[in-house]
Amino acid sequence: MAVDHLISIHDLHASEVERLLDLATSLKSDPRRYRTALEGQSLAMIFQKSSTRTRVSFEVGMWQLGGSALFLSSRDIQLGRGEPISDTARVLSRYVDGIMARTYLHQDVLDLAGYASVPVINGLTDDLHPCQALADYFTLREIFGELWGRKIAYVGDGNNMAHSLMLGAPKVGMSIAVASPGKYQVQDRYLELARRDASAAGTEVLVTDDPAEAVADASAVYTDVWASMGQEEEAAARETAFAGFTVDESLMAHALPEAVFLHCLPAHRGEEVSAAVADGPQSRIYDEAENRLHVQKAIMVQLMGG
Repeated sequence: MAVDHLISIHDLHASEVERLLDLATSLKSDPRRYRTALEGQSLAMIFQKSSTRTRVSFEVGMWQLGGSALFLSSRDIQLGRGEPISDTARVLSRYVDGIMARTYLHQDVLDLAGYASVPVINGLTDDLHPCQALADYFTLREIFGELWGRKIAYVGDGNNMAHSLMLGAPKVGMSIAVASPGKYQVQDRYLELARRDASAAGTEVLVTDDPAEAVADASAVYTDVWASMGQEEEAAARETAFAGFTVDESLMAHALPEAVFLHCLPAHRGEEVSAAVADGPQSRIYDEAENRLHVQKAIMVQLMGG
């Protein structure tokens, strides 16, 4: 890739996204071919936010590529005790070949990338979740083949997933519609970036407060939890605000007949999605969870394998 880090899908050209997804396809279909791709290399994994899928997929991915991964929680490193990010980035760069960070503040990942001399991968921030979105579009490409001209609908909180899906859609030729209640809509700065890229790509970005409008004629319907990690105190207020935004069978009926349902997990059945949809025939939630492994392996090979 032309960039040295993976912070946002917006930083990638459409051709780079295509090559990355092509590599993920190769890694998934023939993993033995790449079992020494990162032999002897190590990845530092900084976790300010806990995670099942992010930790396991990166750790297993490095092992499958011949390298090793080191889990670092806020309790394990001095970053959690006030050490400047600049010092952490510079010191880790002397020990490891790459850094993956899952943080609250987006600026923390930007600062890590600014001071590190090894590739930095954004494992999630409050603003963006690029690895998940790339895995989602990889999953859709497996299902539908050519994605150009198709539409993905996101229903729910205008959070890091909504932002990354918006930024990724133009890169794969898809239009996107995002439905959220008024004060929970996507941030203007990411909407502007997505619309700029969509205009260049010939696709569309719609933001609405009407879930049915968003889902109409969509090939994929996506949702996420209404209260993300760190927002637990807002859960009751958010549950009230998101009334009518549950992805259920009646809402899925507005999408195309072949539409699939996606969710980055963990899912709260009976809240943002009904059990009938999450566990129904249109659901591809476990496929996309698996594909985190293959796409992140592709990211690591691209950034660290050169």
